[in-house]
Amino acid sequence: MAALRMPTLRHLARQATGGPRACQRRWARVQDVRFHATHGAQERILAKYRDKLESKAREEGLPGISELKEAYKDRIQDLRKQASVPGATAPLAASAAPQSPSPSSSSTATSAPASPWPAPPPPPTPQSASSASSKPPPGVRTLDSFLALDKITSLPAKEIQVLWRLRHASDPQSVHFSLPSATFTALLATAKRHPSFVIPLPREVPAEQLPEADLDAAQSQTAAELQYLQFAHPHVNTTTLMFTSLAEYKLRGEFASPHTTITFHSELAGSHDLVLGQGTVVEGRGVTVDEARFLLMCMQKFYVINEEGTARGELLDMFTRGDGGFKVERLLEEAEKIV
Repeated sequence: MAALRMPTLRHLARQATGGPRACQRRWARVQDVRFHATHGAQERILAKYRDKLESKAREEGLPGISELKEAYKDRIQDLRKQASVPGATAPLAASAAPQSPSPSSSSTATSAPASPWPAPPPPPTPQSASSASSKPPPGVRTLDSFLALDKITSLPAKEIQVLWRLRHASDPQSVHFSLPSATFTALLATAKRHPSFVIPLPREVPAEQLPEADLDAAQSQTAAELQYLQFAHPHVNTTTLMFTSLAEYKLRGEFASPHTTITFHSELAGSHDLVLGQGTVVEGRGVTVDEARFLLMCMQKFYVINEEGTARGELLDMFTRGDGGFKVERLLEEAEKIV
C-alpha cells in the first residue's frame, strides 16, 4: 500500500485550485444522506401508480384515492399478513400482547420528544437468532456456497485459510481475507450502531488542474474523494458491506450501484475462531482492487480500533446523528494517521 501513502490530504484540502473537478474533491461537504434512503419511498410509489389508482377509484364510483384505500382496507391488511416473512417483513419472534402502561411509563412516554429517525432494531437474542431460517434470502451467498462446510469443519484454521485464498486466487477483481472472531465481533457491534459512514480515498491531481505555482510539486499533490459505506445483515451468519462514491449516492440515493461489495461469513467463528471475508470490485467503476483494500483497511481502523471519546469514535457518532459539526477536515486528519 506504499503507493497510497500520501501525507498531503490536509494540505490540499485547504488549497484553492484552478480545476473544477479537483476543487469539488477538496472542498467536498458531507450532507445527511440517510434522509434520501429512509424517506419518501411511499410518496414515490404513490406517484408511480397514481393514474391507475385514480382510474380504479372512478370505476368503483369513489371520489379519490383516499376513499379507495379505505374501501380496500381489510383486503390490504389480509395481503400484508400473507406476505409476512419472519426476519424480513415481520419480526423474528412474535411480539408479546400489549399491556396497559403503568402511570410512570405513560408519563415518561408523553414527556419524551419523538425522534425524527426510525428506532434501530433491538440486537438479536439467541432465541431469535436460532429461530431465523437457515436458508438465506435470494442473492445472498453463505460460506457453504464457497466451501463445503461438512468437509472443512474437521480441518484446522490454518488449512481453511489456505483453501479460502486458493478459492479466490483466480479472480483478479476479488478481495478476500480472514480475521479473528473477536475482531469481527467488535466490528459488528460498531456497524450496528453506525450502519453508514464516509471514508476519504486519496486521488492524484493531474498537473493541468494545479495552479501554475504548484506545477513543480505536481507529483506529490493528492486530493480526496469521499466514499460512502453501508452495512447490512441479511442472514444470521452473513454481514455485507457496500462502498460507492458519495457523489453517486447523493445522485441516486438507494438506487446507487456499489463499486465494491464485501461479505463477512461467521459460520466458523465459534468452532475455529475465524471469520472469512470476500468481495468483488466492479471493473471500470473508477476504483482499483488496491484502492478497495485501502477502503477496507481504513474502515477497520474506524470501526474496530474505536474507543469511546476518541476522535474516530466522535466522528462516527456525529455522522450517525447527522450533527452539523461533522467536518471533512477532521476526517482527513484521521485518514492521514491511518495512511
